[in-house]
Amino acid sequence: MSHGKIREDKTCLNCGHEVEERFCPHCGQENVESRHPFYYLFTHFFEDFTHYDGQFWGTIKNLLFKPGKLTKIYLDGKRTQFVPPVKLYIFISFVTFLFISFQVASIDFGKQGMEKGKATSQEIEKSAAINDSIHKLLTESTEMMKADSLTGGAVTKVLDSVKTGAEASDIDVEKIFKSKSITESFGLHSMRDFDKREEENGHKYQIFRPFLSKIFELEERGHAPGEITDMFIKNSIHNLPKALFLYLPLFAFLLWIFHSKKKWWYFDHGVFTLHYFSFLLLITLLLFIINKLLSYFDESTFATAMNGFFVSAAIIYAGCYFFIAHYRTYRTHPALTIIVGAVLFAINTILFSFLLIGLGIISFLFLH
Repeated sequence: MSHGKIREDKTCLNCGHEVEERFCPHCGQENVESRHPFYYLFTHFFEDFTHYDGQFWGTIKNLLFKPGKLTKIYLDGKRTQFVPPVKLYIFISFVTFLFISFQVASIDFGKQGMEKGKATSQEIEKSAAINDSIHKLLTESTEMMKADSLTGGAVTKVLDSVKTGAEASDIDVEKIFKSKSITESFGLHSMRDFDKREEENGHKYQIFRPFLSKIFELEERGHAPGEITDMFIKNSIHNLPKALFLYLPLFAFLLWIFHSKKKWWYFDHGVFTLHYFSFLLLITLLLFIINKLLSYFDESTFATAMNGFFVSAAIIYAGCYFFIAHYRTYRTHPALTIIVGAVLFAINTILFSFLLIGLGIISFLFLH
């Protein structure tokens, strides 16, 4: 690892001690020239983190393919050969959500929803037209009329059901997506209308009042339904890193509850949690990168199939990874590892679902 040219003067610029080789034995600062080109500001940061001597890449390799190894080595006291847990989590979290933010920023969810609704509406209309044509053709056929008389009108009943089904499916989806007002589509023009309905219905839907009030507020500012959807999704993704960071202590606390308090400290569970969440974020980043690469195939069957394969494989691997990492770190009996792991997995799934719901509520109520 080289950050610049070694100074001829062997006096450390930081503490004044004599430097025999490259690094000061007293403070550890590298004894290199202090003036550098502008690009050094960026290369220095990258080199400091990745450590071209292999620390960063060795950490990533072990994090991805050797569940529990980083945690075990760190708790054993060997802490210089790999990136520290907190630094690793912060860096991977930053890169992951930065990449996701760039991807999401280029997507207009409202426009996509409108286009999808328009396509769906066209498909429904086409299907209804085909059914009408078939119905007309078959009902006018002499042979079909004979068959109908022999079957006691069964053919007519089938054709009528087909036509009825087509009419029932003839929904103007495009109109919904092109609606200029969500509240007006429910027949509401102000919060007074909602409160009046609530008095008549016994206040059954009072829980939705804050959300409806926020929709009125956004519509008064001129935001269409598509724009509100777009703002909500992007705001939720923006708040997700904060929610994950707040969930880390809870995840570690659950581990602390299910393990020996004498053998394992809360600190130990925190290290395991940071490594596991770093792995999950790294897997998420890789999936987004793969999805971006497959998007250049214009949603072909191959791209769709491969994307589904990678997502399914990642979900299965993430689940197995937890059990393997748990076993290698805590060294419990395999049967106990499965039982405790399954209970923890179920509890965290429920709690994380509530976290996502809470995140969605907060993200929506704080839209501006």
